[in-house]
Amino acid sequence: MNETFGKGNHLHLIDGSAFIFRAYHALPPLTRKSDGMPVGAVAGFCNLLWGELTASRKEVAATHIAVIFDAGSKTFRNDIYPLYKANRPELPEDLRPQFIFTREATRAFNVTCIEVEGYEADDIIAALARRAVEAGGTATIISSDKDLMQLVGPGVDMLDPMKNKRIGPDEVFEKFGVAPNRVVDVQALAGDSVDNVPGAPGIGIKTAALLIQEYGDLETLLTRAGEIKQPKRREALQNNADLIRISRRLVALDADMPLEADLAAMALREPDPEVVLGFLNAMEFRTLTRRVAEKLKVEPPALAEGAGMHVAGAHDAPQAAQVAFDVAGYERISTMAQLQDWVARINALGFVAVDTETTSLDEMKADLVGISLSVEAGKACYIPLGHTSGGGDLFGASVLVEGQLDLAEVLATLKGVLEDPAVLKIGQNMKYDWKIFARYGLRVGPFDDTMLMSSAMQAGLNGHGMDALSEKYLGHSPIPIKDLIGSGKSAVTFDKVDIDTAVRYAAEDADVTLRLWQLFKPQLHRAQVTTVYETLERPLVTVLAEMEMAGVQVDRDTLSRMSNAFAQKMAGLEAEIQEAAGQPFNVGSPKQLGEILFDKLGLPGGEKGKTGAYATGADILEDLATEHKLPGLVLDWRQLAKLKSTYTDALQDHINRDTGRVHTSYSITGAVTGRLSSTDPNLQNIPIRTEEGRRIREAFVAPKGKVLVSLDYSQIELRILAHMADIPSLQQAFKDGIDIHAATASEMFGVPLSEMTSEVRRRAKAINFGVIYGISGFGLARNLRIPRAEAQGFIDRYFERYPGIKEYMAETVRFAQERGFVQTLFGRKIHTPEINAKGPAAGFAKRAAINAPIQGTAADVIRRAMIQMPKAIADLPATMLLQVHDELLFEVEAEAAEALIATAKRVMEGAAHPAVSLKVPLIVEAGQGLNWAAAH
Repeated sequence: MNETFGKGNHLHLIDGSAFIFRAYHALPPLTRKSDGMPVGAVAGFCNLLWGELTASRKEVAATHIAVIFDAGSKTFRNDIYPLYKANRPELPEDLRPQFIFTREATRAFNVTCIEVEGYEADDIIAALARRAVEAGGTATIISSDKDLMQLVGPGVDMLDPMKNKRIGPDEVFEKFGVAPNRVVDVQALAGDSVDNVPGAPGIGIKTAALLIQEYGDLETLLTRAGEIKQPKRREALQNNADLIRISRRLVALDADMPLEADLAAMALREPDPEVVLGFLNAMEFRTLTRRVAEKLKVEPPALAEGAGMHVAGAHDAPQAAQVAFDVAGYERISTMAQLQDWVARINALGFVAVDTETTSLDEMKADLVGISLSVEAGKACYIPLGHTSGGGDLFGASVLVEGQLDLAEVLATLKGVLEDPAVLKIGQNMKYDWKIFARYGLRVGPFDDTMLMSSAMQAGLNGHGMDALSEKYLGHSPIPIKDLIGSGKSAVTFDKVDIDTAVRYAAEDADVTLRLWQLFKPQLHRAQVTTVYETLERPLVTVLAEMEMAGVQVDRDTLSRMSNAFAQKMAGLEAEIQEAAGQPFNVGSPKQLGEILFDKLGLPGGEKGKTGAYATGADILEDLATEHKLPGLVLDWRQLAKLKSTYTDALQDHINRDTGRVHTSYSITGAVTGRLSSTDPNLQNIPIRTEEGRRIREAFVAPKGKVLVSLDYSQIELRILAHMADIPSLQQAFKDGIDIHAATASEMFGVPLSEMTSEVRRRAKAINFGVIYGISGFGLARNLRIPRAEAQGFIDRYFERYPGIKEYMAETVRFAQERGFVQTLFGRKIHTPEINAKGPAAGFAKRAAINAPIQGTAADVIRRAMIQMPKAIADLPATMLLQVHDELLFEVEAEAAEALIATAKRVMEGAAHPAVSLKVPLIVEAGQGLNWAAAH
């Protein structure tokens, strides 16, 4: 041990392999222009490494640093267990040749680079961290890898570089349920399907943690396994003790490995400009070369003409990806002459990225504070319009900051380009900006939306927010909004932000949006989702915006009466619950409820979490409801409590003071299948299976002289399943208008339709809908409250009667495993990244893959209907208000209700054509009334 590393020194250990894979998956395919060599992972790796070298983290500032790599795939663990990591997929062909350049990059940045044959990078990190602590220093591991969390302890912590979050003992306990020194015991029990660590069958992280907490350590647990009361756990431990011990050897990191390393030689040093810039120049990384040169205060070397990086499939991508983000390119618009110059540039180019800054995320209440524009990567402007300062008059009211243009004059000047059909407007979440401009009398169009482009290409793979997309595709982290307005109770609205600060933030938003568009636009065709984006995503924006702005009338008095009624009923239930418990207690306290159920009443199945309280979730109470009446009463109480707090109380707060209506906000990218979701308030999940839930719809009312009309697709997902799985008997039943649940019951149970009972039909209905969602025998048994064996028998019989469904499921899973995605009938791609995983995650991924084309096709059908609807009903005194999954709700003058129903039914029932010819008819059921409940 070199004595020059000691007290006061802090060693940063970077998990190089993790950096490489994160960089590879974060960026689109990049190649070097001069020779076509793939360099995307190298580019991302260099950016990440430079970010670490220049990061300002005072609390964990590095004095020494090293990057640790895996030397190869075979290590000493393969000698212990030959199947270790046997399930790992082959490296992508374009990634393998990039590994050598990541090592060269590390050395070019003057950072120690270490790898050792026969050992994993994690072992090397463990050995170096131990030596740093033994020498009197400290170590921080730059990684979020759970396998490294066993190393956390005195003098050693971790730092998640993506979240800039420290990982100490508390965070490890939160992840594993045990202290860091027992993580290997938990991992040995739980196993790891990714690394093919066997573990104990049926024991996951949560159960493993409970066992280790109870018995202290793994060896004691295995020795005393016979004491465990649960037979499955006991047998899993007793029958697999040797494998579990092997698993521990596999997951335990070898901090004692032979390692020739001089900690002192890892001292943090500035890179040699000639060496690092020579490497970056040779790799043709223009932007990073310039950034590093600026930091080192030297001139960047000249790059050969035509050299640089090329993004596969994106003609304008090099500019988007490589032009540096520099506030010097952002302009504050303070004169109308400046604005006129920008308008001229926009008209000449025919496109502009647009973003608005406002006082609220609620478009119906927000005031416009400023507008940002961009027409070229790295060049953007911000037009401040409504920035204020407090205390401007006798009463302390806010007054406009001087030096801003007149709002009306600016909007009048921009109206031409914003509404010009020859100028394409580009936004990120364009629905928000469209509604803001609409409230000021502008109808923006045509437009592109980068959020929707991302969703069309990447549904199921990542989020589609601007910050996430910028980090993934541009390698740039935008300024966080909380840095400007703060958070929590101390947060301010954007109008209070200093204008110069606002320029940097807002102009950057427009700049990022333009760059993303330059990347995404040409990739739509390459990803074969142009039709999805152009026909299902983009046209829906204005339809939803108009619906949201229209809102729906909600009667406050009705809600208030319901809240009072729910409160009275809850009080009655509380009395029954406490009588059943034999003592008073707080029904809303899970802790007290658990003590009553499992300690006092002695009901089976009580399991405590890490807080020491029993779990009392709905699934547990449903299972216990057959044992005692108390759990069922609590479920009823909770349902009423949720209805009261979520709807009858909360909806009153959402009534807009100006319009007297409730204005929800729909998310087009809220679900990977294409289903819409709604927030503030969420009107998609109002329960309709209970009487109380259905009554909430009574508060949604029609204004005087009008009625509400509800149109709802009948069993659309079952119809799509009959088409996609090609089940002739189901298809014919739908064509003949037969009760499909009765028909299924007749097919399965041999009961003639004339002798069908409601109970048999109910069982068939549960199976029909359950199959779509991949229900298990256990799940169906719970739904029907029958023995599991009987429920599994129903499912087996179902597949025997309809073999096409099982074939469809198998083929869908096979397609997903081969392609990494599934598709709707209209071409929407839903990616399935976990489809080839092992363990419990695989089951969920397969069920999701089976359901996604069905649910997604249904979502696409109603989207098509919504997009066609405004034109179809343009001559009627009607407004489309809400979409709730398979239902559309309209407000119409009473005398035109029948005409609306006829028109809307025609549009909805024909929405699939001509894109898809279904083998079953789509049927829409309609109703009307003075409130939503009556209409539905």
